Amino acid sequence: MQLLQDLLKIMRSYSPDLNEDKIKEAYLFCKEKHEGQKRVSGEDYYTHPVEVSMILAEMRLDPDTIITAMLHDTLEDTSATYEELEAKFGKDVADLVNGVSKLTKIESQTFEGKQAENFRKLLLAMSEDIRTLLVKLADRLHNMRTLHHFADRPDKTFRISRETLDIYAPLAERIGMHQVKEELADLSFGYINPEAQDSISKRLSFLRKEGGSVIKKIISDLDGLMKAEGVNCKVTGREKTRYSIWKKMQRKNVTFEQLSDIMAFRIVVDDVGECYHALGVIHSKFPTVPGRFKDFISTPKPNGYRSIHTTIIGPESQRIEIQIRTEEMHREADLGVAAHWAYKDGQKKVDQRDLKNYRWLRELLDILEQEQRPEDFLENTKLELFQEQVFVFSPKGDLIELPNGATPVDFAYAVHSGVGDKCVGAKVNGRIAPLNTKLVNGDQVEVITSKSQNPSPAWERFVVTGKARSHIKRFIRQQQRSEYINLGQVMLKKVFQKEEYEFTEKAVAGVVKQLRVEEADDIYANIGSGHFSARDVFKAIFPAHKAEMAKVPSGDIKDYAMARRSDTDKPVPIKGLIPGMAVHFARCCHALPGDRIVGIVTTGKGVTIHTIDCETLETFADTPERWIDVAWGDGPDSPESHVGRLEITFMNKPGGLGTVSTVIGKSGGNIVNLKITNRSLDFWDILLDVYVTDTKHLNNVIAALRATPEITSVDRAKGR
Repeated sequence: MQLLQDLLKIMRSYSPDLNEDKIKEAYLFCKEKHEGQKRVSGEDYYTHPVEVSMILAEMRLDPDTIITAMLHDTLEDTSATYEELEAKFGKDVADLVNGVSKLTKIESQTFEGKQAENFRKLLLAMSEDIRTLLVKLADRLHNMRTLHHFADRPDKTFRISRETLDIYAPLAERIGMHQVKEELADLSFGYINPEAQDSISKRLSFLRKEGGSVIKKIISDLDGLMKAEGVNCKVTGREKTRYSIWKKMQRKNVTFEQLSDIMAFRIVVDDVGECYHALGVIHSKFPTVPGRFKDFISTPKPNGYRSIHTTIIGPESQRIEIQIRTEEMHREADLGVAAHWAYKDGQKKVDQRDLKNYRWLRELLDILEQEQRPEDFLENTKLELFQEQVFVFSPKGDLIELPNGATPVDFAYAVHSGVGDKCVGAKVNGRIAPLNTKLVNGDQVEVITSKSQNPSPAWERFVVTGKARSHIKRFIRQQQRSEYINLGQVMLKKVFQKEEYEFTEKAVAGVVKQLRVEEADDIYANIGSGHFSARDVFKAIFPAHKAEMAKVPSGDIKDYAMARRSDTDKPVPIKGLIPGMAVHFARCCHALPGDRIVGIVTTGKGVTIHTIDCETLETFADTPERWIDVAWGDGPDSPESHVGRLEITFMNKPGGLGTVSTVIGKSGGNIVNLKITNRSLDFWDILLDVYVTDTKHLNNVIAALRATPEITSVDRAKGR
């Protein structure tokens, strides 16, 4: 009962009118339901949920949250039911306990899948009541404090610590619970990289011995300075955590000895005006470190964090970081959203209309809504959570928090998924900027949209937010599936026609189970992507059929497809394919308009375009069903849409390479890539990629090069 008495003592300190009977009832229910269960340490299991309750009581949380913490494992690990909890403690508590509980039946058998499913449920519960997360964080904090009892199972301790560092510590930071975040991260660090933690601990211990009471001396000097200037305040100081020191060493790529600001000091004053008074005193007395001043009072972080940060060369000639804030700001900085749940506030739930204060939560929920594998969801969630932030502004002055390295596309998706999908350009600080521009603190970003735009696969190479990546992947996945279905159906119909059978959807549906797919569209998609061959599906439908097919099927060219070259990302019209089909250009022959071409169905890529004389085609001679008759279309195109590859030999003398470049430029070509394949005293051999309109244009470039005295030979490259 001592644990219960300790808990009640804490709660009485901030809630004089506390209903102690309800807390005692929850305690007895928890103890009864967990009867006979033991922790690895040998303690009775019920002590764990009571300790979790005490962590939350120290944050001054309301009784429902405390009771939820005490019962948080009853649904998962005991015979207790939701109905039983609702009857005894009310619907709010029952819903909270259900939100905290892990899923007991999960289809995915991988650890990542289970982890993702558990996190999905937690996110959904958080969107209804943020206290779900507070209980979960306290639960994880107590588990991390007692993880040493699993010392004989290093794999388990590493896995739990990795999950804590990747998900729970960033979540704590996102809701402003800095104190919880730091402890979770530091505890995890000890299990993930014990050697590094031990090394930093020893160096800190050495510094303490060498420096004596440096922290106390600096606190005394700062306190004296503030009092002399009439600033009523409390000055505290501490060493930074081992994990934060390690992160800074990794980020700046420096050694421990090169770090100069491993101490942080805090000045807590009475009001906002005194914050700036104290700042003026500090800056007038000590030299400041350029670029290290941040005012989060005038521009708070999205999680509500407010404080002034500055770094100075302070007393004892030490480089130190100083944070200046009020008592209220200090409490919110340590406890974040939990500070708003103090029992005296009487607030019970986060209203959905108030979710504007939790933009990050809305974005995680948006990722959750995308159709994707659990492992993809988890990875995108980590991207969203676990990165340093930059703060940028919309044209209206709204502050938006993004990860380091974020681009205008990330910004567009942060504003709204519809804005991201239709983004065609952006202005950064009033000037047109490439979509892959990395944003920096203070940038003002305006997104340019078009109704005809769709997400570009090229964006996936530079976006950094999970929300942007999940939307782009979803679009690509849906687009490719549609293309593969259309292509697969065309290919299968061609086999039916060749063998003089009537094509019917019913015939295809009849082999769905045999081919171990869910529906006929899956068969077409697998044919289109090259995972099934049309001939094998035909044989599955008509197993008695023995006829042989011709080597290369022929057919009328009726349809157009707009392919996209990976090197230009511009549309290229191709006849003989379904519109929108996934089409790629083989790098072995660099087909250009004017060349005779053929399409080959390639596993995972759709159709790959080759020139008709490409040597690679010999490898597909035994699979004629993979060949597609195609030709160049007459659609609109840019004069610099296609890459032609040239083999050039020229004299090794001053200006030789410049001459090659000049001739190509005057012929209307544009060099996009160059590779030196051989160099000698007299000659250089190079491979050159040039943007041209078609084969006629490329031939004009070749003719101009051949007419140049310094160039000894020019040919179109084949198979390189």
